[in-house]
Amino acid sequence: MEINAIYVIVAREFKKFVRERSRLFSAIARPLLWLFIVGAGISRLVPRDTGVPYTQFIFPGIIGMTILFSSIFSSISIIWDKEFGFMKEILVAPVSRFSIVIGKALSGTVVSTIQAAIILALFPFIGFKLGILQIIWVIVICASISFSISAFGIVLATFYDSYESFSVIMNFIIMPMFFLSGAMYPVKLLPDILRIVSMINPLTYGVDAIKHIIFTFEAGRMSPDFPFIIDIIVIILTSIIFVLIAGKSFERKG
Repeated sequence: MEINAIYVIVAREFKKFVRERSRLFSAIARPLLWLFIVGAGISRLVPRDTGVPYTQFIFPGIIGMTILFSSIFSSISIIWDKEFGFMKEILVAPVSRFSIVIGKALSGTVVSTIQAAIILALFPFIGFKLGILQIIWVIVICASISFSISAFGIVLATFYDSYESFSVIMNFIIMPMFFLSGAMYPVKLLPDILRIVSMINPLTYGVDAIKHIIFTFEAGRMSPDFPFIIDIIVIILTSIIFVLIAGKSFERKG
């Protein structure tokens, strides 16, 4: 019963995504704009302290941005389900609230990972030479951070009943999460207070993990902000914490 409930939720959200082609186009157009226009422009203004071309440096961050926007956007479906009464039907079903949360988070994970994989496919145009194992590892990391961010979006969505109020807080959170994730510049170069904020941002560890995989770190070149094992542990722990919080939030509303 629980597995069937998760499958139905994931299949429903995936079908909605496939039918909304404009959503896929906008999700891909945004990172392309940042990568080839914003990145190319900023690369002429900043020194190459990273040891790699700036467009290459922000590539993992652009993948992270794709995941962030797509995962948070997927949680908007909860608001629509509340407004149209579908959420009440789900909540009265004889399934665990955690199954609902996991189903919603997995649906966001599938959609976000597909979009991230499309952006990842641009790596030859950025100047990267990635092996098949590196590509698989990046996709695994993308799926992991997608699940964590999707669960975080679900936590936010449980406290709002209208799209307008949710979109305001969503925009207030998304951009700081992106800019303080190490996507545009190394976390270690940030002021102390911003570095502390970055360290509680789950996206920071996802972006850093992707950097570990696609970059070859050499002496005198860019180094990661955190050990790879720390990135993985934080991603797993935040996923568990967000799922537990979201499940408890749904139980209170049940």
